[in-house]
Amino acid sequence: MPFMEFLTDRAEERYDEFIAAAPNVMIGLDFDGTLAPIVADPEKATIHPQAPGVLLELAKSFQVISVITGRPVDQVLRLGGLEAIGQQITAIGGELRVFGHYGAQQWSSTDKEIRSSAPPAGLAGFIAELPRLLAEARTPDAWVEDKGLAVAVHTRRCADPEESYARLLPVLANAASAHGLDVEPGRRVVEIRLAEMDKGLVVHALAEQDGVHGFCFIGDDLGDLAAFEAVRALREQGLATLLVTSESGEESALMALADVAVPGPSGVVEFLAKLSVEALRADF
Repeated sequence: MPFMEFLTDRAEERYDEFIAAAPNVMIGLDFDGTLAPIVADPEKATIHPQAPGVLLELAKSFQVISVITGRPVDQVLRLGGLEAIGQQITAIGGELRVFGHYGAQQWSSTDKEIRSSAPPAGLAGFIAELPRLLAEARTPDAWVEDKGLAVAVHTRRCADPEESYARLLPVLANAASAHGLDVEPGRRVVEIRLAEMDKGLVVHALAEQDGVHGFCFIGDDLGDLAAFEAVRALREQGLATLLVTSESGEESALMALADVAVPGPSGVVEFLAKLSVEALRADF
């Protein structure tokens, strides 16, 4: 596919409206599959090499850029080199914000302190039950990632990732419900986390700040659906909005809602570069 594909009749118009609303707009970005490629080992998911420079250029026209992810904040800061990027963005008068665990953790390049909710009450009991649950789902080769405020069970390394995922999801969902936790399905991963917290709530909180006239969100997976729905709600309120999906061929749920599709993190970087150039041009 080309690096940027308009998906609806109004998509190009929405793109132009968003550019015209700069700098009084917000940009929200997922991390995995959006700024960083999806890999079998989440600890090796480093940011796209061109992303740091592009984010800095973007900050010249868009004052607040937010990374909204299911990962812990400290992990994203390290893998993305986001502290250094945030320092540069702050130096030119902008701000980089990172929301981890779907908003349960927050960090900003202006105050540099990670603020975090307490671990959900039922998480320890759920983790203790996991060996039995994996045996019940016949997925002993699934990989468990302890994320502090959540736990993720990956099937990407299993002999049959898709069948393992299909068996695992209902088993984990039932157990999570019993422990008062939420389930976040993803691309060959099931995450068990704090209830009543999602990326859509983060989008709404950011948009409620004074002077915000628009919002663009870029994501790639089921965990981004809540953010997409939140941006669509902002559209109904008259804000300039733009929804972009980072396509991988593994997950298509966002295509029906998106205005623009780009091919993975390389396409995201190219799209953001185009956005920054055209927004700067519109300022003159």
